Amino acid sequence: MSAPFTQTFTATPEDIDVLGHVNNVVWVKWMEAIATAHWEAVSPPEHKARYIWMVTRHEVDYRGNIREGETVTAETEVGEAPKGAQMTRAIRFRNAAGKVIVNARTTWALIGQASGRLVRVPPEVAAPFYRAE
Repeated sequence: MSAPFTQTFTATPEDIDVLGHVNNVVWVKWMEAIATAHWEAVSPPEHKARYIWMVTRHEVDYRGNIREGETVTAETEVGEAPKGAQMTRAIRFRNAAGKVIVNARTTWALIGQASGRLVRVPPEVAAPFYRAE
């Protein structure tokens, strides 16, 4: 299991749908933002120069929502070991009371920047995401 990585998001007027709360598309945008920030925070420059990640799947459970001006804390971690070119992460969004209101599992594929093709996740690329046991 990886060490959790957190980031906060505040709903802006542009994030709000006709029901008066954060649109589902925005939650997916925030999932990409925290996953990208996690990669940027833990990976060495040579990995960032050589690889990029592309999402292949999102599974999202919506159990609540927030309105304009409200903030959520997102937490992500990588659980399972990579499978080939893919790595899966969990993402949870908690409201101000600490309740999980959106829970997601996202799968990402590693792409070689030079080739534009899928690359098996090397152990040294996965290692920064995991806790030292």
